[in-house]
Amino acid sequence: MRIRECMTKNVAIASPSDTICDAALKMADCDAGVLPVGEDDRLVGMITDRDIAIRAVARRLGPDTPIRDVMSKEVLYCFEDEDVRAVAENMGDQQVRRLPVLSRDKRLVGIVSLGDVAQSAVEEIAGHAIASISRRGGRHDQALH
Repeated sequence: MRIRECMTKNVAIASPSDTICDAALKMADCDAGVLPVGEDDRLVGMITDRDIAIRAVARRLGPDTPIRDVMSKEVLYCFEDEDVRAVAENMGDQQVRRLPVLSRDKRLVGIVSLGDVAQSAVEEIAGHAIASISRRGGRHDQALH
């Protein structure tokens, strides 16, 4: 099975010049905790509810702070024609629960979540990815550093 067969299409996209308040409202509207950030028809970042909490609110930045100031600029992604098994393994290795999905000409065509994989693929694939994502010591480990 290919990623295009299980990804979510018609993804809400934020602009780097939007505010973090705009991003939070857009996340609330689509009931998601992440938004791809696009500029000039290219994916330039990702903003998560965690970015807003950790990189903005915890630093006492106001709601009018531009997304570009707090977004993740290093974007992990997959291609729409990749095999679900390979992408799920990569999600586990990278310890991420969602990946933007690009066409081969690097245009955003969707987003795939671990939930999408779990609903569409062999249970073993999703289970392995969940176990890998949840292992201790990742970027978002809750132990004090």
